[in-house]
Amino acid sequence: MTDVNFAEPGGNPYSAGAFRRRVLQRFSSRADLLAAIGGDHVLNPFYSQTVQTGTFKPAAVLIAVIDQDDEARVILTQRTENLSSHKGQIAFPGGKIDDGETPEQAALREAEEEIGLTRQHVELLGTFGTYYSGSGYAIAPVVAMVHGAPELTINTNEVAFAFDVPLAFLMDQASHQVESRVWEKKERFFYAMSYLDANASPPVEHRIWGVTAGIIRMVQERLYGAVTQ
Repeated sequence: MTDVNFAEPGGNPYSAGAFRRRVLQRFSSRADLLAAIGGDHVLNPFYSQTVQTGTFKPAAVLIAVIDQDDEARVILTQRTENLSSHKGQIAFPGGKIDDGETPEQAALREAEEEIGLTRQHVELLGTFGTYYSGSGYAIAPVVAMVHGAPELTINTNEVAFAFDVPLAFLMDQASHQVESRVWEKKERFFYAMSYLDANASPPVEHRIWGVTAGIIRMVQERLYGAVTQ
């Protein structure tokens, strides 16, 4: 089977419209594959037993895709240094799932609390399978389109700043590097990518790594990688 061309003839496969069509088609025809789990154990097999037997805190993140001049862009944040986990790192809006919440409700609530992205601007498309992090979270990646031109309000207690990155960059495997560091006497491998924001003044390079890069890789493989209809 061959992949589907979701772009309009001669169009951009990474436009917001093409992305939306691709996601909806994948969830309607390959929901079983999209629901499969991912996590840090993909690059670190010694985590596999922990995924099967460990206790994980439920969490959700919002992969918010906006339309900008026929180019889809993804909202990311940099976490503040005073948070208890993943401080200072690049992340999707998101956090722990409260009792009685669905992953979708949690992702929407966290996005509104962290960056002021109000729900009337958000169209939910679906939720990917759980991503298990080595830090003990079972994360539900919720993917959504952002419509209109919402004005973001940053919660400076949790978020240092928000920015957006072209979907085309994030979904290009050439952007994905595998790096490692020693932690608790074991070499841990993880995905990482460096994005130069030339629109910032002065230009700034964002280092996206760890769980966030791992979720991006999981989404890329299932939407733009070897996945077929």
